[in-house]
Amino acid sequence: QVQLVESGGGLVQPGGSLRLSCAASGSIFSIYAMGWYRQAPGKQRELVAVITRGGSTNYADSVKGRFTISRDNAKNTVYLQMNSLKPEDTAVYSCYANSGPTIFDIPRHWGQGTQVTVSS
Repeated sequence: QVQLVESGGGLVQPGGSLRLSCAASGSIFSIYAMGWYRQAPGKQRELVAVITRGGSTNYADSVKGRFTISRDNAKNTVYLQMNSLKPEDTAVYSCYANSGPTIFDIPRHWGQGTQVTVSS
């Protein structure tokens, strides 16, 4: 089993920044890619960003140029740096991990979710 623990959500003003962290433990050898989905009230869940074990990344068009996903393999942790935040980025952000073989394989494990609110 894989356990994912998220941290870093909160309230920020438009234009501000936040960094989310997702630490993996357990059967981490089975993880191929990690990333975040988000879901706002009344909206469909959206894949925000994902990164593979080898460092390949993919972003939603809505966050390209503003969000950066990275990973520290030594710490088994993935980070989502969110800059130039907009009110429409407000959502519950959930970390996930898949087992491959592709970057877009279905999530197998989920974190607990963290609220990000962008408001003045």
